[in-house]
Amino acid sequence: MSREGALLVMVAVAVVLVALGLWAWRRRARRDRGLVAPVAEAPSGTVETTTHSVLYVATTRHDEPLERLAIRGLAFRSRADVVVTDRGVALDLTGQPRVFLATASLMAVDRATVAIDRVVEKAGLARIVWRLGDTVVDTYLRPQDIATGALVASLATALPAPTPTGTDA
Repeated sequence: MSREGALLVMVAVAVVLVALGLWAWRRRARRDRGLVAPVAEAPSGTVETTTHSVLYVATTRHDEPLERLAIRGLAFRSRADVVVTDRGVALDLTGQPRVFLATASLMAVDRATVAIDRVVEKAGLARIVWRLGDTVVDTYLRPQDIATGALVASLATALPAPTPTGTDA
């Protein structure tokens, strides 16, 4: 095979791979079209407690860290600021409108090691578990200015207070 023929084969393979990637992303976007990020500013009177610089890694279905959701505004990795308030958590991703996770939608905050395109040291990611409509999702953040444990502790202050049960009252 000539050099030109080999080059044409490599270009054809590259074009097919790009086309397959685009096709897969369009299917994923169609699958997730019912999921809409809670784009909003914090309610008036909200008190900001802390702000941290993070790398937004991904939002996935709950306990499926390798299944990225194609949610407009949350679909791609980005630098971000996470703002913890007395009424929830705001995510300010570069080039995207603010996403506000109200306290009522927050379920848990913990640490993780793996998300769709990021593997870090053990427990090097902060994970926010929250409700997006009827779907429970996980959002993964990689802290840039503080330790992961400190970020998790800061985020945990936005969780709703536990409701007393018959044995707790």
